[in-house]
Amino acid sequence: MSAAALDRLAGDGRRVTAWWRDDDARTATPELERLLALAKTHALPLALAVIPVGAEPALAERLAGEAGVTVLLHGHAHANHAPPGEKRAEFGDHRSAEAMRTEIAVGKARLETLFGERFRPVFVPPWNRIGETVRALLAGLGLPTVSVYGSAKPAVEGGPAELNTHLDVMDWRAMRGLTFDAVDERLAELIDTRAGAAAGAEPIGLLTHHLQHDESAWALTDRLLALLAAHPAVAWDGPALLPITK
Repeated sequence: MSAAALDRLAGDGRRVTAWWRDDDARTATPELERLLALAKTHALPLALAVIPVGAEPALAERLAGEAGVTVLLHGHAHANHAPPGEKRAEFGDHRSAEAMRTEIAVGKARLETLFGERFRPVFVPPWNRIGETVRALLAGLGLPTVSVYGSAKPAVEGGPAELNTHLDVMDWRAMRGLTFDAVDERLAELIDTRAGAAAGAEPIGLLTHHLQHDESAWALTDRLLALLAAHPAVAWDGPALLPITK
């Protein structure tokens, strides 16, 4: 289904842009090794969203020399501050602006110190949820881009740009990988939507969580990457899409 959609694009001489974000890294683990091996096998760029609290020098040491791997700011401690009965969020509108501003600034400084030029100033809120208070703070904290899940909101003057993900390999209710057919249908919809859009359509973002994957999620990720990496209708411009720290 998605392969046919890509073939139609290629036949028309058109392409979609894709990128890949993986969340929740803190240190070097066997799961991280498996993730990096996939990126290397398919020769694809990978944006790793790292949690500042608990981020270890071992992670920076492991990524040293890994071409095409960038680091994004994944919240602060990945702690839920939402009241009971609400969806989990670390940076929703549940706390004071000053407390959240401080956490983001500290986390950004931590990742800049650990990862240097590998760090890109993109804020990835845990659970892909962010309040309007925090959105308004990001540009002033040197974070011009936010990355969540779903279609980008219209740009607001002075607010962050969005570089989002749209294709999650996990079935979070069952805590296992989705079926290929389910993801393939979603991917075909994303491709067709962008095929009918003007130039500059929103990139398609693949979302993975290496520490949460079961074997079905790993197999699905490998199959998706194989499809998307090899197809002439897909441009993997990941690093070019991410802002650089000034």
